Amino acid sequence: MSIDIKVVLVEPLYQGNVGSVARAMKNFGFSELVLVNPCKLEVESRAMSSHAWDLLQSAPIVNSLEEAVNDASIVIGTTGIAGVAFDLHLRVPAYSPREIKARLSGSRGTVAVLFGREDHGFSREELKMCDMIMTIPTSDVYPVMNMSHAVAVILYELSDIEAGENGLAEASDIHLLYEHLFELLDDIKYPVHKKEKTKLMLKRIFGRAVLLEREVQTLRGVLRRIQRNLPKTKDTE
Repeated sequence: MSIDIKVVLVEPLYQGNVGSVARAMKNFGFSELVLVNPCKLEVESRAMSSHAWDLLQSAPIVNSLEEAVNDASIVIGTTGIAGVAFDLHLRVPAYSPREIKARLSGSRGTVAVLFGREDHGFSREELKMCDMIMTIPTSDVYPVMNMSHAVAVILYELSDIEAGENGLAEASDIHLLYEHLFELLDDIKYPVHKKEKTKLMLKRIFGRAVLLEREVQTLRGVLRRIQRNLPKTKDTE
């Protein structure tokens, strides 16, 4: 039983950082690295990775964040600025690495930890894909860390996480749950102008809950029963 932590670098700009990330991963016993549209990885990345060059050689290079996280039960975005607002009406609570560790302890499954571009982090759309946001408590004077330093701190905290018997819901089942929830919004004629914001908030609530396999199945069973008991109305539009 284990928790598989997958490190995902989103469009890293500097090959030295990528090499240093690989080295930090090997320092703390992590081996799964995915690169989304990275810079060229040449001499500098190899030099900075030192004895972790094999991690870079084996790291999949993908064209989209969706492809990088499609098998993850939980997607965690990292930021140097707590309380990141990626929607005008919604702020995301940020957890420290230690708090994330506590939430994941006793579980098993695949967790993707995302690190954004060195110059401007993540786009709003990318942050919307995250179930949780993690930030390292740093000085207010200069809160943003170098990418590889942030990776090292986070992986240090997660390196001795204790897995358990509680299986995290599969990514495919979670996606089905969200589809089911959004279908129910249509069934109850939820106001169109509120729908997108509500969908995002529902995803964030369930993402933070760290849902287990049996919990997702129970929720979908409840949703099916609600739908069966909704009054049948004719669409007059």
